[in-house]
Amino acid sequence: MVSVMPPLVWVLTIVGLLAIVAFDLIVIARRNHTVTIKDATRWVLVYVGLAALFAVGLFLFSGGKTGGEFVAGYITEYSLSVDNLFVFVIIMARFSVPAMAQDKVLYIGIVVSMVLRAVFILAGAAAISAASWVFYIFGAFLVYTAIKLAIEGENDEADFQENAVLRGMRKILPLGHDYDGAKLATRDQQTGKRLLTPLVIVISAIGMANVIFALDSIPAIFGLTQDAYIVLTANAFALMGLRQLYFLIGGLLERIVYLNVGLSVILAFIGVKLIVEALHGSHIDDIGAIHLPHIGIITSLSFIAATLFVTTVASLIKSSLDARRVPVKIKVDE
Repeated sequence: MVSVMPPLVWVLTIVGLLAIVAFDLIVIARRNHTVTIKDATRWVLVYVGLAALFAVGLFLFSGGKTGGEFVAGYITEYSLSVDNLFVFVIIMARFSVPAMAQDKVLYIGIVVSMVLRAVFILAGAAAISAASWVFYIFGAFLVYTAIKLAIEGENDEADFQENAVLRGMRKILPLGHDYDGAKLATRDQQTGKRLLTPLVIVISAIGMANVIFALDSIPAIFGLTQDAYIVLTANAFALMGLRQLYFLIGGLLERIVYLNVGLSVILAFIGVKLIVEALHGSHIDDIGAIHLPHIGIITSLSFIAATLFVTTVASLIKSSLDARRVPVKIKVDE
């Protein structure tokens, strides 16, 4: 089943999300200063509050199962999206993006990725509806991704390299070498030609990074719910709050040293859950002595929340201990 929501609810939801995106654009256009910690904190709370209100609405009008699936999906998507922030930081530093332009770059890049993710989500929902064996593929991919993520170790080893698409854009588009504030296009002072600023490449890099990360986050949320409506809205709310989270915890990312470990555990859990559900659907668990338990949404939500809590606490403890290990200088009398 692609979705249990009636078409009218779909339309109203999409209109509401577009209104939020448009309002966000107005705020960016009127802001004449760089994003402060106070600004970022306020807007993170606003977006988390909107997601919470949406969840309450689902609990009231669609029942506990649907509401619980949204909460679990939102937390999972938001948690996996935090890993994107490491790449965003590297991209911003790699291209030396001016502070005043960073908010605009993230906004456009994330909006573009929201559209592309919507296509992936609808395609994934259609594939699941057509064949239940897709669960096996999603599950195996998530377990593989979890193992790979755990092996990679801490996040300070991350790096960013321009891919073939970005290099091709540099050759085709009329790109200038210098920034002009937050403008996407400028006029060359010597030739008078209209040129695109490097922000176009940065926005493309942000959008592509988000789409690449969707390759594991979308199968992960399909492991929690097969309702395309829940998958789409959970992704939308997570991505809309991601931009301000970048400015809020950018400096704290280095302290969450065990983030990859926590995310790998979550991905592995959801991957196994998908495979178990596929076995249930194929009735393989009824053969012989195989009796696989059903992993409900409450169990999933509790496991995800507990994993994130342990990951964060362990990371902060390790960072605190490392900060206290100051080398002792021994004074030698001459």
